[in-house]
Amino acid sequence: MSATFGFRDVDPREKPGLVRGVFDRVASRYDLMNDVMSAGVHRLWKDAMAARLNPQPGETIIDCAGGTGDMALSPEIAWAVGDAQGLPLPDACADAYVISFGIRNVTDIPAALREARRVLKPGGRFLCLEFSRPPAPALARLYDAYSFRVIPFMGEQIAGDRESYQYLVESIRRFPDQKTFQSLIEAAGFRRAGYTNFTGGVAALHHGWAV
Repeated sequence: MSATFGFRDVDPREKPGLVRGVFDRVASRYDLMNDVMSAGVHRLWKDAMAARLNPQPGETIIDCAGGTGDMALSPEIAWAVGDAQGLPLPDACADAYVISFGIRNVTDIPAALREARRVLKPGGRFLCLEFSRPPAPALARLYDAYSFRVIPFMGEQIAGDRESYQYLVESIRRFPDQKTFQSLIEAAGFRRAGYTNFTGGVAALHHGWAV
C-alpha cells in the first residue's frame, strides 16, 4: 500500500511528515500566497462556504485543517492539534464539520471522511471546500497551464519555496474529481451528498449530512 505525495507514491508512514514539512516551510507567507495565486477569489469561495454552513448560536463546529484560522475566526475558538484520521474528540460531539483545502493532504481520505462522520451528531452537516477539476476542456487546459507554469514560479518568488507549490499543483491533479469524491463521501456514511462548482470547477464545495 502506498500514499500519494504530489505525483510521487510514498510509504503511508512518510506522508504526514512530508506534508508537515511543506506547511512548515510556507507558513509565514501562506495567506499572502493564497491571495496572490487566486487573486483573492479563495476568500469568496470561503465566504460562500460560511454562508452554506449557516452557523447558529450554541453550535459546536469543527474546522479541520484550519491553517491560519481564516475560516474559523471568531471570539470562541478552542485550538487543538490532531490527526484528521483520528480526531481527539468524542463521538457525535459536533453540529457541523468543515474542512477547506485540507482533505487533499491526508494520508487516507476515506478514513478522514469516516472520522468526520464519527464526530458529527445525527443530522450534522459536513462541508468540504477543495480544488477540483473544471469540466470544460478549454478551461481545464488553461487551468493546467497556469497551475504548472505560474504557481511554482510564484512560490519561488514570493515564498522562496518552489518545491512546496509544485507539490500543491501535483496534489490537486491527483485528487479525485467531483463525482468520485462525492461517492467517497457517501461511502463514509453521509446522505444527500452533493457539490457546487466554483469558478468553473477550479474548486468545489462538497456537502453531506450525518444520519
